[in-house]
Amino acid sequence: MNISVLGCGRWGTFMAWYANKVGHNVMLWGRESSRNFAGLKDTRKNDYLSISDTIELNSSLEKVISFADLIIISISAQELRSFAKQLNSINEIQNKTFILCMKGLEASSGKRLSQVFSEEVGRRVNVAVWVGPGHVQDFVNNIPNCMVIGSENVEVTKMIVQELNSDLIRFYYGQDLIGNEIGAATKNVMGIAAGMLDGLNYSSLKGSLMARGTREISRLVRAMGGNDLTIYGLSHLGDYEATLFSLHSHNRKFGQAYVEGESFGKLAEGVSTVKALRKLSQQYAVELPICNALYEILFENKNAKETLENLFIRPVKFEF
Repeated sequence: MNISVLGCGRWGTFMAWYANKVGHNVMLWGRESSRNFAGLKDTRKNDYLSISDTIELNSSLEKVISFADLIIISISAQELRSFAKQLNSINEIQNKTFILCMKGLEASSGKRLSQVFSEEVGRRVNVAVWVGPGHVQDFVNNIPNCMVIGSENVEVTKMIVQELNSDLIRFYYGQDLIGNEIGAATKNVMGIAAGMLDGLNYSSLKGSLMARGTREISRLVRAMGGNDLTIYGLSHLGDYEATLFSLHSHNRKFGQAYVEGESFGKLAEGVSTVKALRKLSQQYAVELPICNALYEILFENKNAKETLENLFIRPVKFEF
């Protein structure tokens, strides 16, 4: 099968590497002006992996879209709407299947990424999401993991899993698009909180964060019409190890750097997700104490130590 990957950052380049590894013809798109794209053209590698000479690099969206029926998108979640508008002008997108591989929500609206994409591209295409735990650094060292493919059409889900399943990534069928998308986005928020606890030498509180974080997000998913049990699956709780504890996690590293007063130069999608969750909390009248505490720390300049202590240590109440 021909597969195209749009976006040549850390995860997008890995997707191209992986699709090629499991036997597909792959074209990888990046902007001509992008440092990542220029680096791959020059050296065929980045900080994490080397790509095969059989993967074609191309900066023409039209060519990359027409090349494949299965198209993976891996860009910043906040750029998806404007990018989808760009794709919408390409006639060849009709009836193609797009897999969204970002874990985020649109900060300005609180909308899930499949909603954002469908609003701009309409019903002309199939849309799926690829979520769950895994780090490029582990996969390229042949350390396996389990992930989830989900869409509103189970036949589309099954087709993608059939094409991409391997001993390196064992895929599960996602049956709840709302729960899987909210779960995947919000585990990054919990990752930021975990990093803050690490930076404050409160790492032992990460158990409490996990217990309360899953409960909080499951209430939101139920209010939004999803299955609250999805949060205890791979998209959220199953991704906690890779996000709350891993040295590779950008969101955890961002949280730690934040409370230590250091700058963190890489993308932490959880920051924008915190903004989106403030909107969803109000829209669905669901209290999100952890997400709200992070909003106050990141956007209202509240003291992180004091705010997190008040959240985890001060209240005296029944657990359930």
